Amino acid sequence: MSKQPEAFGLDRLRTPIGTAVLVSDADGVLRALDWEDHESRMKDLLRLQYGAVVLKDARASTETRTALTGYFKGDLDRLKEIRWDIAGTPFQRKVWKALPKIPPGTTLSYGVLAAKLGMPNAVRAVGHANGANPLSVVVPCHRLIGANGSLVKYGGGLERKRWLLEHEGVVLSLP
Repeated sequence: MSKQPEAFGLDRLRTPIGTAVLVSDADGVLRALDWEDHESRMKDLLRLQYGAVVLKDARASTETRTALTGYFKGDLDRLKEIRWDIAGTPFQRKVWKALPKIPPGTTLSYGVLAAKLGMPNAVRAVGHANGANPLSVVVPCHRLIGANGSLVKYGGGLERKRWLLEHEGVVLSLP
């Protein structure tokens, strides 16, 4: 007997850096946040984590929308109010749960995060887990940078990463 596809609600929220696509479960828990111009990548990540997925237009919870709007208006601590959950491997989940512990306005290198997780040789694995994060902004993968301070990769594009970091008060030294 085949498993029923996961059903999630799909909503959109205008932000200063583009339209965010919000995916929530029936309980209003946020499962994915990506950018409209990267929607196919988001759907691929959802498929990898949940298998077959059905997305139906449904408004995200008022709490999620209000917290995200507040964040984009400058109240950076509002992200802590968002209820979220994500699937993934045990290692990915370990990385993703560590990312919100990086305070707004600060960054870490992939190597430093790997060391903090007790796996100093897992720099590349941390990078891969970070790149597979389905909850952009809320699970702040944008706060990871290269060892030399460079922005390196960001699934939503480096301009968005730059904007998010500057919005949070990070002073970037490299172009």
